[in-house]
Amino acid sequence: MSYSIDFRRKVISTRKNEGLSIRETAKQFRIGPASVSRWINQIESKASTTRQRKIDKSELIKDVEQYPDAYQKERADRFGVCQKAIWQALKKLGLTYKKNSTSSESRRKRPAGISTKKTTV
Repeated sequence: MSYSIDFRRKVISTRKNEGLSIRETAKQFRIGPASVSRWINQIESKASTTRQRKIDKSELIKDVEQYPDAYQKERADRFGVCQKAIWQALKKLGLTYKKNSTSSESRRKRPAGISTKKTTV
């Protein structure tokens, strides 16, 4: 919750007029001392902006379709971003990679009846 500009001005003027410390002012208005000290330096809140994304979602989907077996690092190099950015974008799109199937292939190649478990007699 952000406080109104009028309230912030009232807090700062009360501090100035009564000669209160930051802690005393914060206690009087039941707010945090960090807020009071921040308002002393800058009473107006900073305007928030949305970050511009480097990864175009439609281009990423095309890349996944064109190179389905590519590593995230390879995609990151193509898009000019870090690997974590690719991971986050793929996660947001709900795209996942195939699981490593080498363990299931090795089980299929093993002759029937041979077990890897040790048995004690």
